[in-house]
Amino acid sequence: MSEFKQSGLTSQEVIDRKQQGLGNDFQEDVSKSTTDIVKDNVLTLFNFLNLAIGICLALVGAYSNMVFLAIIAVNIAIGIYQEIHARNMVAKLTIVSKGQTTVIRDSHEHRMDASELVMDDIVKLQAGEQIPTDLILVSGKVEVNEALLTGESDLIEKTMNDELLSGSFVSSGQCYARVIRVGQDNYATKIATQAKVHKPIQSELVNAIKKVSKFTSFIIIPLGIILFLEGMFIRQSDIKTAVVSSAAALLGMLPKGLVLLISISLATAVTKLAKKRILVQDMYAVETLAHVDTLCLDKTGTITEGKMTVQQVTPFSETSTAQLETIMGNYLANTTDNNITMQAIRHYYPEKQTFTHQDTLAFSSERKWGAVSFKEEGTYFLGAPERLLGTREANEMPLIQKAQENGHRVLVLGHSDESLILENITALPSINCLAVIEIDDPIRKDANKTLAYLHAEGVDLKVISGDNPVTVSNIARRAELPHYDQYIDLSATTTEAEVREAAHEYTVFGRVTPQQKQILVQEFKAAGRVVAMTGDGVNDVLALREADCSIAMAEGDPATRQIANLVLLDSDFTSLPEVLFEGRRVVNNVTKVASIFFIKTIYSFFLSILCAITAVAFPFVPIQITLLDLAIEGYPSFFLSFEENKKQVKGKFLPTVIRHALPNALLVVMNVVIVYMLGKNQGWSELETTTLMYYLLMGVSVIAVIKACLPFNPLRVFLAVTTTVGVYTAAYLFRSILYIGTLTSHTFWPFVVLMVVSLILRLIYDKYFLKEVYYH
Repeated sequence: MSEFKQSGLTSQEVIDRKQQGLGNDFQEDVSKSTTDIVKDNVLTLFNFLNLAIGICLALVGAYSNMVFLAIIAVNIAIGIYQEIHARNMVAKLTIVSKGQTTVIRDSHEHRMDASELVMDDIVKLQAGEQIPTDLILVSGKVEVNEALLTGESDLIEKTMNDELLSGSFVSSGQCYARVIRVGQDNYATKIATQAKVHKPIQSELVNAIKKVSKFTSFIIIPLGIILFLEGMFIRQSDIKTAVVSSAAALLGMLPKGLVLLISISLATAVTKLAKKRILVQDMYAVETLAHVDTLCLDKTGTITEGKMTVQQVTPFSETSTAQLETIMGNYLANTTDNNITMQAIRHYYPEKQTFTHQDTLAFSSERKWGAVSFKEEGTYFLGAPERLLGTREANEMPLIQKAQENGHRVLVLGHSDESLILENITALPSINCLAVIEIDDPIRKDANKTLAYLHAEGVDLKVISGDNPVTVSNIARRAELPHYDQYIDLSATTTEAEVREAAHEYTVFGRVTPQQKQILVQEFKAAGRVVAMTGDGVNDVLALREADCSIAMAEGDPATRQIANLVLLDSDFTSLPEVLFEGRRVVNNVTKVASIFFIKTIYSFFLSILCAITAVAFPFVPIQITLLDLAIEGYPSFFLSFEENKKQVKGKFLPTVIRHALPNALLVVMNVVIVYMLGKNQGWSELETTTLMYYLLMGVSVIAVIKACLPFNPLRVFLAVTTTVGVYTAAYLFRSILYIGTLTSHTFWPFVVLMVVSLILRLIYDKYFLKEVYYH
């Protein structure tokens, strides 16, 4: 079938091809089985160490000390669920949109899914559509954007016998094309197959936990062996006591609850955003949003409503209104352009067929003009004034300047007496301006409030558009964007270095090409900024992929929705503050409470080293640590993580958390050493010494909880009080299970004095080292 068959395939031919296996319904098995996922989540060093400790405790009958394994089980379950969910989402990945396409069969047009196509089908494509499978063009002419496939944003003109690769987009024009490859042979399917690999999670929070786990994992095995041998052969303890003591030291160094808290916090954020019509496609993008300090906005459909209307048409060269209607009617009838600007013009002018059509060159965002030639009337051009008339002449026309200053999009209708063959055009002929068309796109409701709010919260706002910079600047002015008057026309730049330099000097960027958008985002990131990018068109794809967090409009092109981290289902950028602040809530709250979790990791490490050096038994047992996990770490942290927190995120997670946890951990070590020496000196019983150590451990941990609750509000007062009362009540009620007693006349006053000293030392640390004062 080497020639264009206008009637397309017959129904019988379609059936024959499907029987031959020439259909486009190829489905590949996922790259990772459920068994592999379970193995990867269960068979880890972290789980092995916890399980080994649990087995050792079980072998000596210390069953009550094995409660910590429940937390490990929950962590494993969460990990397996998340990865299976991600696997299933990735398995559905396809660069080709699931939207329907137009197919010619039995001489009729049909709309159907791309999976129903067969070899040699004739497909009709027009501007804005994604190419559903590999095709060869048999009639017409189009410009194609292959950015999704090649990373190159240049529009490529396709004519007769040129290949159209699946996954690319028709940017302008209309054509008929024949299917030449289907299923696994498709270019896009091959790329999608390579993409069907579950990538590791990129999260500062999760990576911090992994770093701590990796560090502790290196020292746990040798340290555990040393502590166990010392218990057996130096202290002459029985095997159960030696195992329990060693296990407590090692378990404290392994963070267990924080990963669960992070997962719950992010999942909650995703759920809350979904209720606000914001689809989060990558859960960890919520965390990235918290760090965003630069937001790049498109103009059309973002600051504006994206609903263009023709405001005014001003004739030139003695052109009458009736003549304009005839010219524009014929132009529209013979062009396939149908973007939002052309839709506004089509709504304003009815189509007419009174001229003899010769050739058409569709509008492109790169060229910024389109043209239609007629045999007797010459060629009519429609596009940007500076491209058709020249920058100097356009700037000297007061009407154009005024319209742009009002924030209107301006198009010029131009005419050449020559009836050009447009596919061969290399340079514009002399063009006579017939009319100036002013098109307005209303500012979104509350756009000014949204921009002002984001600016006040420390987010640097940039507007990047393919429109005239004067127009964009004035729209930004109407939206009350700070520094709207700092604008530049990037079409005048000739080198990448100039674009990168402009990134730091201007707020509004006009006449920006897709590649320049990408360069701007790259430069912002190179300057140490965390960049979010909004977009709705194929020309935004490269920049969206480059941004730390990509945000697409639901009404935009499928390509942007596919690669974006988030999709605004209402296509309304005024919901962005909600997204930004939800990310801040998660990171700020997790950072605030994470220090409570890390206290145990740090003091367990130091005490284990001290015990290994001095051959003294670790002062706590696993069941005691588990009570603190639940009452001190889990309970208040869970509720605090849901609180609103819109403050700008500052500093790195792990250094910040360690800096806040370190003083409490050192206070625990100090108190344990002092109590141990007092007990030896005063002749206290082992039960009295252990009880006082544990009560002080609870007290120092409660100080951390209270600090996390400052400044107080009703909920935080409730959490601080119930945590304090609850943990000491639990210690009293379950003292036999916890292997402790109660404070005696010997230990009560040392407890009071050491708690007061601990509190004073913590306040001094806050004031002089953290520069924080939470008290009056």
